[in-house]
Amino acid sequence: MGRMCILAPLRWKNRHQSRFRSLPVFPGLRGISGEWGHPGRFPNPVRRVDRGKSKRGRFGKKRGICWQGMTGPPRGWNLWIKNAVFPDKNTNSRTFVREPGKGLFRPVGRTLPYKFHGGGGILSGTPSHQPTSKGPMAEILLSTRNARYSHSSFGLRYLFANMGDLKERGAILEFDINRSTMEVAEAILAQNPRILGLGVYIWNIAEMSELVAVLKRVAPRLIIVLGGPEVSHESSSQPIVQMADYTICGEADIEFPKLCRDLLGGKRPLNKIIEAQPPPFADIVLPYREYNDEDIAHRVIYVEASRGCPFTCEFCLSSLEIPVRNAPLESFLAEMDLLFKRGVRQFKFVDRTFNLNISIGSAILQFFLDRMESGLFVHFEMIPDRLPDALKDLILKFPAGSLQFEVGIQSLNPEVQGLISRRQNNQKTVENLRWLRNETSVHIHADLIAGLPGETLESFGLGFDQLYALGPQEIQVGVLKRLRGTPIIRHDEAWQMVYGPEAPYEILSNKLIDFPTMCRVKRFARYWDLLANSGRLAQSLPMLLANGNPVENPGGETPAKGSAFERFMHLSDWLWQTTRQAHGIALARTFELVFAYAREHHAGSLEEFALALWRDYHRDGRTDKPAWAAPFGFAGHPESGKVPIKRGTERQSRHGGVPLA
Repeated sequence: MGRMCILAPLRWKNRHQSRFRSLPVFPGLRGISGEWGHPGRFPNPVRRVDRGKSKRGRFGKKRGICWQGMTGPPRGWNLWIKNAVFPDKNTNSRTFVREPGKGLFRPVGRTLPYKFHGGGGILSGTPSHQPTSKGPMAEILLSTRNARYSHSSFGLRYLFANMGDLKERGAILEFDINRSTMEVAEAILAQNPRILGLGVYIWNIAEMSELVAVLKRVAPRLIIVLGGPEVSHESSSQPIVQMADYTICGEADIEFPKLCRDLLGGKRPLNKIIEAQPPPFADIVLPYREYNDEDIAHRVIYVEASRGCPFTCEFCLSSLEIPVRNAPLESFLAEMDLLFKRGVRQFKFVDRTFNLNISIGSAILQFFLDRMESGLFVHFEMIPDRLPDALKDLILKFPAGSLQFEVGIQSLNPEVQGLISRRQNNQKTVENLRWLRNETSVHIHADLIAGLPGETLESFGLGFDQLYALGPQEIQVGVLKRLRGTPIIRHDEAWQMVYGPEAPYEILSNKLIDFPTMCRVKRFARYWDLLANSGRLAQSLPMLLANGNPVENPGGETPAKGSAFERFMHLSDWLWQTTRQAHGIALARTFELVFAYAREHHAGSLEEFALALWRDYHRDGRTDKPAWAAPFGFAGHPESGKVPIKRGTERQSRHGGVPLA
């Protein structure tokens, strides 16, 4: 019997092109004459198909269909296909047509018109709770809008895992924030849910507010329950909370299933806002079996061995989660082992204090060491001034490319640390970072925050230079955000803290840094991420930031003094004045701009710099010779050491062990 096929475009000449480079394929789908088929009934695994493997059929002016498989079309597009012919074993050809409004497909003969209207999201879960084409598809639907497709909602999977006997009546439906609100609302209502649980975060609050407003207009009987950090604090004043039926503040693993049972039983709680107490970890069902095969193949797999944070940093929501609670170690490691056996090779721990409990941290490190193989990659967040010998001995055993530490420095200014209640031994922090960089192969991602109360541009730059000298592969320059519920607001009057009115609530100015300067800092952060953290200029950028490049600062009144911070700020200001772009700069154009800057301001040998830049240009496998390199007569392909890029670790691979300083 021939396989049911949905047509996929060969190419898209518009601003969305990069979203459709390849599309998921469901190879097990079948179309049988006279019967219905629905994609949601069929479990994964999922493979992918290249757009060039298509033949026959027509999309107006765009050609191509995919044979022998089902490919998902670009979401939210209306596609008309004429004379689409599908091969079949029992007949010469067959065409599958979607019944208008039903989302189902049936074979109708040889060459009839075919219309597809994209709309549905990605429905995940086990076959036991996949929707069917009959009756209500999911009485309880859990949904959110992730920042991008590669992200997965850890919170929704926790909720679903703890639904108990209600699990068979529920499903997870995820979207990304690039989908239109109308499409998301249509896909949600197509499941005919009675209760809709929505995860609300700082990155999706605007889109989720719009979604709730639409749903309440077109489906007023739908019960909407909100949860997530963005609605867990200062809740009553938020428009989205006022529109929704209920909001659960805090960890909803236990409270959400309890609320659903009440609602399905006809009991409506009187209070719209429900305060959830942090549940003991032993009472929570771990969510890792809710990651399906598509998640494992294409998405970030988040895990946690603990919740909470022992520190009280005033800018951070984790400081409100005291005390720290650890997952039962034996059951947690058993779930990690199951994920590993299912093919997961990249684990991202979201624990705020991985190295707080040394015995648990050591057991987790040993677990991954025992399973070490090519491609295994583990990400941890760590306390920078706590690295005892027991952990050091284990860390030393990890091979290059397998371990990443996200180290929250935030500020190296003792006065600022005191103002924001951050406890950190700076001397020990520096010693630990130097040891990690010089003695291990750990990839270090260090965080700094600009705009903290009491921090001037000069003192922030000094902290940046101190951190840069330690040589972490990445320095994430963040801008202070006024997260709901955090006590950072106590400084608003004394330090004249002014924040943006909409998410992500970034600081606009304060007593020590005015608005134009704050804009420069934000551009600095963006360009640093583009040029330094990406690893694309691992050989050439250190040459620009080396001593001996004094230049006039085009963004300020004083000349650059020669530090790495000041030199990169000069480059940042030059890029802005030259392009008026901080986003959307093509990769080839980026290299052209960096060379143009070096030609004007680099104090060393331009030919040596051009050779380093040429090597960086070819590290991802490019073989062409750019125009800016032509005058130097470089011959052949540079011996740059081509970087073996792996899914999810591109930045780490590009750094290739090359220190920034």
